[in-house]
Amino acid sequence: MNADQSLELGKLYCDRGDYTEALPHLYAAAEQFLAEKNHPQYFKAIQFTLRIYAEREEFDQLSALKEKLHDMIMRENIEVTSRAYYVFGIASVYRGQIDGAMEYFKLSLELGLKHNNKEDSCYAILGIANCLRAQKKYDESLKEIYNLNIFLQFIDNIDLKTGVYGTNAEILMNLKKYDQALDILWSAYEITKLSKQITTASAILVNIGICLCELGQKDVALVYFNLVKKTTIPANTKRFYKAIAAYDHLFTSQKIEDFDITFDFQNHQIVERKIGKIDFKNQFILLDLLKLFVSHQGEVFSKEYLVEHVWKQVYNPEVHDNKIYVTIKRLRKLIEPDFDHTKYIFRSKNGYFLNKSVKVQNLVFNRGEN
Repeated sequence: MNADQSLELGKLYCDRGDYTEALPHLYAAAEQFLAEKNHPQYFKAIQFTLRIYAEREEFDQLSALKEKLHDMIMRENIEVTSRAYYVFGIASVYRGQIDGAMEYFKLSLELGLKHNNKEDSCYAILGIANCLRAQKKYDESLKEIYNLNIFLQFIDNIDLKTGVYGTNAEILMNLKKYDQALDILWSAYEITKLSKQITTASAILVNIGICLCELGQKDVALVYFNLVKKTTIPANTKRFYKAIAAYDHLFTSQKIEDFDITFDFQNHQIVERKIGKIDFKNQFILLDLLKLFVSHQGEVFSKEYLVEHVWKQVYNPEVHDNKIYVTIKRLRKLIEPDFDHTKYIFRSKNGYFLNKSVKVQNLVFNRGEN
């Protein structure tokens, strides 16, 4: 398989949201393009790789890749193209570095215009528009979108068109012009149906659901939110699930106070009836452990199972028994209102489990499976 075929296959899997299959093809394509010194195509492969890291919130890998690109350009004296600057801009946006991203996009636009590359120029302008939106300069951002819509009359690029429509709609949503945003989102969705871009279509459906919620049509919104949940993998689309979680309270007649404990895994938070909000921050092992218990309330998990599925290691009693004990103790200290009188995490002869009698609300994951 040559580099172009690997890139197309990686892009196809990426558009479908199958990132596990996409990454090996994108890695292979990038490696081949680099060996061939085909740097424009190399940066296209990197662009999709960065997108996957961002959607999965694998920010350490994203930052490492960005640094690798910087080092490689300096080491091999590679000419920095418009697309290369765009890729650096995208990486900066994903890390929330908006000012830095803006500078990269401006450099990208400068080179795109210099070489009369309309497609690269459009991507750069789209990046600038997104930075302006992030800076809440909505009028300026809309001016850039207006310019892009003129360019799009002469460029046949579905990815670019849906990106412009999506950004346009999000600016209008920021301005609380939800009816206008909906019109644009439906146009974007029609395009994605033709191109079978499942991930992009899901992002559009999330925003359609948000607009409908804001317009008071929560029952219709729930249909679209559930459709997203049925067609995406939570680990691959954390941004979508966080957006949906913000509206989760609209779809239950029960209040948080009615539950012993409420879980919001996408935002790494729980609310305990007596303690209140508990933020897990970067304690991912504790979060994964709790997620396992909650997803199978009352089921006993052996130490072997916990090590294999939470730590992703082969169980060794000498190594792991104390680690499990200490981790369970940390989890209890975090969520138990009375550490000396355990309410949630119990131990049995065969392992650990979440008390079956406690009343649990599981946000995001508790709807959409019907």
